[in-house]
Amino acid sequence: MVSTAATEQGTRPWSRRAAARGLQAGPGENATDAGLIRASLADPDEFAGVFDRHSDEIHAYASRRLGLDHGHADDVTAETFLVAFRKRHRYDLDRPDARPWLYGIAGNLISGHRRSEVRRLKALARTAGGAETHELHEEERSAERASAAALRPALAAALARLSTAERELLLLIAWADLSYEETAHALKIPAGTVRSRLHRIRAKLRRHLDLPKEQTS
Repeated sequence: MVSTAATEQGTRPWSRRAAARGLQAGPGENATDAGLIRASLADPDEFAGVFDRHSDEIHAYASRRLGLDHGHADDVTAETFLVAFRKRHRYDLDRPDARPWLYGIAGNLISGHRRSEVRRLKALARTAGGAETHELHEEERSAERASAAALRPALAAALARLSTAERELLLLIAWADLSYEETAHALKIPAGTVRSRLHRIRAKLRRHLDLPKEQTS
């Protein structure tokens, strides 16, 4: 959950109102994120509905990436919605779900904490020593569903060795549960590029985990 201190820094009337009222979208056009964002262009308080719907999810993602120490996840979440609020006039109103857009903003902010993320992964990699070889096959198969809290040491070490861009693409699919198309929208790249890059990232993970090459039919 986003801390009160993080959400109330600066001028965020919509976030304070959301926290106080638990504002929910009503029927009709405002039932979609796009509808709320469109309405917020005339009435900024309407953006509270977007915050209410997605702030916990964005915070959970930031926490998986950065941990709960030092308040980085709180800061990223608060800043994500502040940036989104300021840029809401640029939002593509033909897209009813704002999650990919919000994850794209959050990912850019998380990249500013790259060193903290890598340090966290390396610390997890040192926890409980190395994994047995026979366990690594199961790790790789479950890599895209793993949560940071349950990361095994070998997988954490492998993720730390990925570039920031590679880790971002993989974890938008694995932890944010975005589709290829949604990931493409979040990263502002073609869906075909997502598929080809993901294939290369999986191959790199297998090498880092010392697993056999994926069989192709």
